Amino acid sequence: MPSSIPPVLAAATRIAREFDYPASEVRRGVKEFINQMHEGLSKEGATLNQIPSYITAVPDGSEKGLYLAVDLGGTNSRVCSIELHGDSTFALTQNKVAIPRELMVCTSSKLFIFIAGQIEAFLEQHHNEHFEAHVLKRRLAGTREEYKDEEVFDLGFTFSFPVNQVGINRGTLIRWTKGFSIPDAVGKDVCELLQTAIDDLDLPVRVSALVNDTVGTLMARSYTAPGKTETLLGAIFGTGTNGAYVEKLSNITKIADLTDTRYAIPTGKMVINTEWGSFDNHLNVLPTTTFDRELDVETVNPGIQMFEKRVSGMFLGEILRRSILSLFCDPTAKLFQSAGGSIAPDSALYKLWGIDTSFLSLVEADVTPDLRVIADSLRKDFNIDGASAIDCQSVKVLVHAIGKRAARLSAVPVGAILLESGKLETEDVVDIGVDGSLVEYYPNFQGYIREALRDIPEIGEAGEKKVQIGIAKDGSGVGAALSALVARKEESS
Repeated sequence: MPSSIPPVLAAATRIAREFDYPASEVRRGVKEFINQMHEGLSKEGATLNQIPSYITAVPDGSEKGLYLAVDLGGTNSRVCSIELHGDSTFALTQNKVAIPRELMVCTSSKLFIFIAGQIEAFLEQHHNEHFEAHVLKRRLAGTREEYKDEEVFDLGFTFSFPVNQVGINRGTLIRWTKGFSIPDAVGKDVCELLQTAIDDLDLPVRVSALVNDTVGTLMARSYTAPGKTETLLGAIFGTGTNGAYVEKLSNITKIADLTDTRYAIPTGKMVINTEWGSFDNHLNVLPTTTFDRELDVETVNPGIQMFEKRVSGMFLGEILRRSILSLFCDPTAKLFQSAGGSIAPDSALYKLWGIDTSFLSLVEADVTPDLRVIADSLRKDFNIDGASAIDCQSVKVLVHAIGKRAARLSAVPVGAILLESGKLETEDVVDIGVDGSLVEYYPNFQGYIREALRDIPEIGEAGEKKVQIGIAKDGSGVGAALSALVARKEESS
C-alpha cells in the first residue's frame, strides 16, 4: 500500500532524524564532558579551558551595600550602580553609551580614559551628593589626599574579551575581538589600565573584580535565588553558550603551576569559567550532520567552538537554512513548489546567516490549524509565496528537530556538573541560574533539557526534580557588582 505521507513531509522527517540525540548519546556526552572537565582542571591548554575566576565565595542574598559595575562587552560601554538590599532584591541604575569608532582602534590610554570619564559622569549624575562631598570638594581645595576606605566605591569590571586572569582583579589581555584593535593593550592588565585612568581623575573608585559574564550570571542568580541554597551553576544559552560553576579548590590542581596568582583559600572552593563552547572540538562524541560540517567551514574559526555551533542561537538559524535548501533542492520533495509557489531570487534563504533564530522560536510556537503564522513569516521575511500547509509543516518538523537537539545537548554540561558536584546526593534542591534568549524564550527549551537530564541514569527522575532552574538577569551588571563585594570581603578577611 503506498504511503499517505506527502513526499515533502517524508523527506523532512528523514532529515529531522539526522538531528536525533538519543539517551545513549546524552550519557556518552556526559561521560566525555566529565573527562574533559578533569583535564581542564589539571593543565593549561586543554579543550575545555576551565578558567579559574579567583572568586572563592558566592552570595546568599543577605548581602547589602552600594557597588559599581562597568560592562565593556563590545560596541557599548555601560556603567551601573547596584544597591543590594540584603533580602535577595536590588535596585539598579545605569548609563549606557556607544563607544566612538575611533576609540576602538586608538591607544589603550584613550579608551580607558573614555571609560573613566563615563564613570565620572555617572557618579556626578546619579550619586551627586557623594560626588560633590568628596570629588568636587577635593578639586576645589586642590588636594589629592587619599580617600578614606568608607568613601570608596568597589567596582566589578565585566570585560568580554579573552584575558589571562591571575587574580580576582588581575588579568592580562590576550587579544581583542568584536572590531577592537588596540595593540598596546595586549599583554597588559586591563584592571590596572582602568584603575590608572580612574586615579588620574581622582575618583573614589576601586576596581575590585574582573568578571566573565557567565561568572556574573552565577553570582546574580545566587543572590536572587529563593531560599538559602547556594547556586551551583550559571549558564548562558543565547547567541552563545557557556557556563561557570563552583568547584572544590582541591580539584583545581593546575592552579599550583600558575605563577603569580592570588586568591583567598579559606572557603575551599572557587568559581570556574568552563568555556564549554569549545567542548569536544575533536568531535569524539558530538553529533554531526552534513549541515553542521558545511556551517563550520563557513565560520571565521573552523574546527573551534564545535559545541557552541550546535547549541547557540548564533548558529541554529544557519543550520535550519541549509536544511530547508536541501529539502527545496530535493526533486522528490519539491518544498515550496506546489500550487505555483516560488522563492524569490533575493530571498534571505539564499544568504549566509540569512535566518535568525527568532524564526525558529516563531515556527515552534505556531499552533494555528493551517500554520498561518509560519506561512506569513515565510512570505514577509523570506519572499516565499504560496507555501502550503504541508510546506509549513515540513519546515516545522526541521525546526523542532534542530531546536530539540540543541536543548538536549545543553543538558550534557549541566548533567556533568551536577554529577561531579555530588550535590544531588546531599541537597534537597540544587539551584542553577540561566540567561539567554534560547533558554528564556524558545518554546520548551528548558523542558527538553530536563527530559535529557532524566535520561542520565545517575540523575533520573528523582534527581531532575531536585534541580531548580531560574532566570538570572543582568549578570554583567549585578553579577559584576556582587563579585566586587566578594572581592572586598576577601581582601578584608
